[in-house]
Amino acid sequence: MGKKRKPTLTIDQFTDLADAIVEEIPEKYCRELNGGFNIVEAARKDGEYFIMGEYIQDGIMGSTIMIYYGSFARLLGGAGRETWEKELRETILHELRHHVEIMAGVDYLTEEEMADLARGKE
Repeated sequence: MGKKRKPTLTIDQFTDLADAIVEEIPEKYCRELNGGFNIVEAARKDGEYFIMGEYIQDGIMGSTIMIYYGSFARLLGGAGRETWEKELRETILHELRHHVEIMAGVDYLTEEEMADLARGKE
């Protein structure tokens, strides 16, 4: 096993970057996202895959987007800040798309994800 690379961004830097990205999102897309965007320091895995972010909708607790810093650190490690920012932006917008689609009464993104998994893509 190779040497573990120190993450380019600390949890605080990552959180600041996430906050800046979220600030760019028009408010209308975050309507009913009552749990907001949350940064979790730990990594999250589902089987062999690291989970970068997750949209959670709960009938009691409402809607929340979770972003897993630990997963970014494990997958990106010492990659450049630009790579971290690109991946973080893509993850935030991906999870936000889940939220917007659910509000619109559709779930195309989940259908796309399931089709990709069936084809063996990450």
